[in-house]
Amino acid sequence: MKQRVISGVIIAAMIVVFGLLGGYPLAALLLVCSLIGYRELVSAVGIEGKEEKIGALAAAGYAMTILLYGGLMIMQARWGTDSKQMVSASNFYLLAVIIVSFLVMMTVYVFRFPKYRSEQVMSGYFCFIYAPVLLSFVYQARMLSYGIFMYALIFVCSSVCDTCALAAGMMFGKHKMAPVLSPKKTIEGAVGGVAGSAVCSVILSFVVKAFDPEADLLIQFLIIGVLGALISMTGDLAASAIKRNHEIKDYGNLIPGHGGIMDRFDSIIFTAPLIYILGVLLLGTAAL
Repeated sequence: MKQRVISGVIIAAMIVVFGLLGGYPLAALLLVCSLIGYRELVSAVGIEGKEEKIGALAAAGYAMTILLYGGLMIMQARWGTDSKQMVSASNFYLLAVIIVSFLVMMTVYVFRFPKYRSEQVMSGYFCFIYAPVLLSFVYQARMLSYGIFMYALIFVCSSVCDTCALAAGMMFGKHKMAPVLSPKKTIEGAVGGVAGSAVCSVILSFVVKAFDPEADLLIQFLIIGVLGALISMTGDLAASAIKRNHEIKDYGNLIPGHGGIMDRFDSIIFTAPLIYILGVLLLGTAAL
């Protein structure tokens, strides 16, 4: 427990510091986390073991991860002060990387045949989307208008939701939400988590208004808070489902008391892209 608390405090401090810095420091941190998360996933699904040398299929995922973040940082240098242009450019670039990564992995499959099975290629592609691509939305959300607050919402909808859900579940929990995947999670806890996320999101909207009196984002932040909390719980359960399928306890042991990157950031990985999408749609940060 002591290790878990210490690790949690350090992670929280890093989230705050790198969130305030934004830009290249945040992108660099997320790149490292994405590479580690990708490694944890490909090990979990059996593409390569933790002690094995990096194979061609996994190497393709690592290379595309570096390409993804490198391109986003270049776009920040070019359009970092223009959120609309940044969103438009990054959306096209992200789509291109997703398509190219598929083509690259299929090329590895063809020219290294029969080393890899089609199931491994599909798993490798899934791992790339799951960790590097989805985690990159933390950085992309930070680049939106009101970026520091959109960044904060990611953690409100995941960490605050998780804390409130735990408290509500302990006090009122009776009905199991996902008895097979997570026997301790209850419907009452989930309601408490969503409520906590919604309240904190509304409070955050008043903080925005204090900085920008013309910003009236209460309804938008309330919607984001509710939907973000719901998807964060799905992310948590999805990571648990993969571990159950592959009979592992944790994805890694990088973070004492927490496990690996995928253990600690499972809900954030799901929450970040939704926050980004809702930010673009509800805050009008791009000409869609």
